[in-house]
Amino acid sequence: MRRKAGIRGIKQRQQQNHAIQQKGDELQAAKLEEMKKSMTKFQSELEKFARKHKKEINKDPAFRGQFNQMCMKIGVDPLASNKGFWSDMLGIGDFYYELSVQIIEVCLKTRNMNGGLIEINELCQLIKAKRKKQANAISIDDIKCAISKVKGLGNGFSVITIGRREMVKSVPMEFNRDHTTVLSHCQQNACATITQLERKTNWTRQRVEQTLNMMLNEGVAWIDKQGGDEVVYWFPSLWQKQ
Repeated sequence: MRRKAGIRGIKQRQQQNHAIQQKGDELQAAKLEEMKKSMTKFQSELEKFARKHKKEINKDPAFRGQFNQMCMKIGVDPLASNKGFWSDMLGIGDFYYELSVQIIEVCLKTRNMNGGLIEINELCQLIKAKRKKQANAISIDDIKCAISKVKGLGNGFSVITIGRREMVKSVPMEFNRDHTTVLSHCQQNACATITQLERKTNWTRQRVEQTLNMMLNEGVAWIDKQGGDEVVYWFPSLWQKQ
């Protein structure tokens, strides 16, 4: 009898656990369904907003930036594709794809002068000069958005910070902390020797040389052997603003 009672108790616990699991699944399903309804409602309201403010979104860079931020907060990415509602309604996908092409063109055209690093403000001005007068105005945020969202730019393009400067990198090398540290120390004169960088960074000579050699290989740094007793390394992206 005790054995039967024990088996019956086990079965009852199994049934209870199954009932609890089933109830949990039902609650989870109901929660997901409610979330789907909420997201559908959010997107519908967002589309109404976009229709109502289409002109401002297309013409005003600041308003467009705020609109993009609002989209991201509810999980909607208007740049995920250049087809569909956002492209048909606003042309917003086409806008950023066109801007990305212009970013590539300007960066490639100026690479032999700046080594593949250009201040984002300068890039913005060059693109504005390149665009037709009747084209929509662009902002720094638009350039950042195009670089971060449009896959057509490739892995070489990114926005990096050098000291207080924001710069667009268009070379395939990955900038690590050593590279940005060297550039930060060279901002004032746009150049330095190995000895100077050793003193400023407290690094070993080998570490300084390895960092500079990689930057030389990518064209980010230039070498000057006529500057005196020691080789001088120049950084054209910094020199242009001196």
